[in-house]
Amino acid sequence: MLALAVCGNPRAMVQRDRIRRTMMLAGQGAFWLAAAFAVVMAVLPKPPAMPMDGYGDKVEHIIAFATLSLLAVIAFPQMPRLRIVERLSFLGALIEVVQSIPALHRDCDIRDWVADTVAIVVVVSLARLVPLLRERAPA
Repeated sequence: MLALAVCGNPRAMVQRDRIRRTMMLAGQGAFWLAAAFAVVMAVLPKPPAMPMDGYGDKVEHIIAFATLSLLAVIAFPQMPRLRIVERLSFLGALIEVVQSIPALHRDCDIRDWVADTVAIVVVVSLARLVPLLRERAPA
């Protein structure tokens, strides 16, 4: 009885752990697919038209990196949030460096990297407010 009072309902805890594990594995697959898609779209010499093209490329950067940030928080729950911000921001900077290659006919713009980083920081910060997305201590 004392263990139940301290730990809560064991069946509910097992169910919660199963949900977290499933979200983490699905999130990892989704994260890597989304990251690959974002990088490919960023380095294609002539990317296909997207429905959001009319809103400007900053909106595309914000959507891409906000999505990657949310997926990273879900996929890597034990990774420190600052490391997620650092690594995704580095990915955004790396994309801009690759876009400076003349053969790609793309534009390297530091403002794109700033938009990426702002989106990352906002989403990772907001994720702290959602209980299911909070960091978990290693078991």
